Amino acid sequence: MTPPVMTVSQSKMIQQFPSKEKQPPPVKPKSPKKKGFLPDTKRTLQTDLAAFKVLMKQNISQLRGQAVPVQCDALRDILHVIQESWATPSYGRDLAYSLCDYLRNEGGLDIVVENCGSVTYDIQLESARVLEQALTTDNREHVVKNGLDIVINMSCKNKEDQSLTRCSTGILENLFKHSKDTCKKVINLGGLGVLLYACRYSDRETQRHCAAALANLAIFGGAENHHEMIRQNTSEWLFPLAFAEDDSIRYYACLAITTLSANKEIEAAVVNSGTLDLVTPFITTHNPQEFAYSDHSHLHGRAKEWLQQLLPVLDSKRPEAQSLAAFHFAMEAGIKASQDRKEIFKEIGAIEPLKRVASCPNKLASKFAAEALSILGEEVPYLLSQQVPLWTVQDVQHWVSQVGFGDYSEAFCQFQVDGDSLLMLTEENLKNDINMLNGITRFRFLREISSLKKASDYTCCDPTRLNDWIQSLGSELSKYTYQMVRSGVDKNLLPFLSEDHLMKDCGIINGIDRMKIMQAIRGRGSMASLQLVSPGNSDAIDSAFCNRPIDVFISYRRSNGSQLASLLKVHLQLKGFTVFLDIEKLRAGKFDMNLLNSVKNAKNFVLVLTPGALDRCVGDNEQRDWVHKEIVAALESGCNIIPILDSFEWPVTESLPLDMRSVSFFNGIRWIHDYQDACVEKLERFLHGEVNPKQGRTHDCLSKASSIDILSPASELHGHGPMFKYDTTKQPPLINGMNCLSDQASSDNHG
Repeated sequence: MTPPVMTVSQSKMIQQFPSKEKQPPPVKPKSPKKKGFLPDTKRTLQTDLAAFKVLMKQNISQLRGQAVPVQCDALRDILHVIQESWATPSYGRDLAYSLCDYLRNEGGLDIVVENCGSVTYDIQLESARVLEQALTTDNREHVVKNGLDIVINMSCKNKEDQSLTRCSTGILENLFKHSKDTCKKVINLGGLGVLLYACRYSDRETQRHCAAALANLAIFGGAENHHEMIRQNTSEWLFPLAFAEDDSIRYYACLAITTLSANKEIEAAVVNSGTLDLVTPFITTHNPQEFAYSDHSHLHGRAKEWLQQLLPVLDSKRPEAQSLAAFHFAMEAGIKASQDRKEIFKEIGAIEPLKRVASCPNKLASKFAAEALSILGEEVPYLLSQQVPLWTVQDVQHWVSQVGFGDYSEAFCQFQVDGDSLLMLTEENLKNDINMLNGITRFRFLREISSLKKASDYTCCDPTRLNDWIQSLGSELSKYTYQMVRSGVDKNLLPFLSEDHLMKDCGIINGIDRMKIMQAIRGRGSMASLQLVSPGNSDAIDSAFCNRPIDVFISYRRSNGSQLASLLKVHLQLKGFTVFLDIEKLRAGKFDMNLLNSVKNAKNFVLVLTPGALDRCVGDNEQRDWVHKEIVAALESGCNIIPILDSFEWPVTESLPLDMRSVSFFNGIRWIHDYQDACVEKLERFLHGEVNPKQGRTHDCLSKASSIDILSPASELHGHGPMFKYDTTKQPPLINGMNCLSDQASSDNHG
């Protein structure tokens, strides 16, 4: 019996399957009823495939020798067929793969690739949309051999066109799953540059493609391509993606950065970007099984080859990388179980790595690995507590074997080495007591102990949370936490410690590490030392201002300012500025009083003003709003304040609390998204104190004082703020005989 077929004209009247459908996390999710190209009769893979092939053949025949509108209609119909195939539950992947093979075998794929170089924009755009959806494994191979240059050239030439960029980034997402060599070719042709440029766009679909493409490149690219990613500042540009509101964008950006961090050769550069700090907050607020069905893009899971490439990240020494890889394998275990394809995990050799991680001290990674093993029906191994000081002798034996020193496990048992003893072992103990005679072996073992110390949870013996303070100085220093706690040190004793205490009592042999700890204890570079400077001593104040450790503090409104704030962070970081952007308040919504110290330690205070950013400040006379708190702290500490206005209208000055009212009279920069580079250049001049009040518009990126012939008196505040102090609740101060909040500045700011 011939399956029912709908005509092209009928199909256009039918609603397309939605691209995003949130569902609860059952083991086998049921898709909601939908309308598409096929009627609501009983559907199978065979009936759908036969019907869709008829439609596709009709449309492929119209791709040559027809008028442009006819070709575009045919391309749209091919796109809709493939999209509905991908969206079909249960057998959608098999259906889409078969149709994409059919497109290639009938010559349609070659026409589509050729059209990507067309001079007719509509044909080029519609062809790019089809190609993005049709790049299955075999089709990727075909395009790499027969049209890679055409496709990448299209992407590079049209990176300013957001519609084509949306397609190009999707195509790159697929091409980066091909091979290391293809990744290298695409990078050399300019593909990575296209992706990184697109990271600045606010379009959600483009951002999703960018995040997934960079994750694929990190996973499939290998060490050589990793170095090129770092050279092109990929780890920095991943920050806006990992900071996005969309969970899928955040997830794949986190996957990309953790995969890069697993490469020891570039680990330091990845850590310095600050993007890695966003990974743990994501993992701790998501459930793998719920996340698997939260978005249509996760519906079918990842291919076997993709999962195999992720395995090395599971064995990474970076806790963030190991945890996120385990999270992904737990998610995939649920998806593959619903597809009756659990055997994939054995085929790629994932069971043993999952068992190793399930029994490791990394709390998050072990939890997710154990979850994956349970879903797969595998035995969950012995689980070690993260609180190493509480380990038993048996726990220590298990850990010693797990990290590759099983030959010595009996010696550890013989001498009853428990968690406390393990953390205090010296090289001399290993040599004389454990009989670890080889020096290189001892070095390797001590390196494992050092990693264990940094990963350990000390809450059982650290009531004042000394470890949190040490971690804030640098994760490397946390290897000394237990030695300090065992010596009787707590946070209350820190002001009384000497370098001699650290060396003799706490066993901190490394002089540089002692110096770092002592500098932090003495508060060098903190505001405490700045407050000792006499207000009348301008030279001392200039010196203190210049010694502030943070170049730029970025303040933003959580609800709609995070994307611009993260973009500014990247732009300024790439220009060599040290930037502080609080990443916790975006998720927690709580004000941390330590932020005020960061404001006071900053030379410049960049205030991101998006629509309604100051609405909560109106009438907030008790400083309950955290943006209000930050602004007041910046004013009181004399920061160089620079407002960035993105579609923002100032409220009536008198409606703002007195303690922050003067901020509305500072020179600012009108942010124009299409001219980001020009805006950033203007911001850089503000930061360097090089603002020219006579400068005209720079692509509509202007200072509020740019139309004034002489420097607005308010712009005096853009000098070194500490040069004068005033009570913000009283009348504006006089500088050189002029009111710094002049009527002229006021009318310019609000006009």
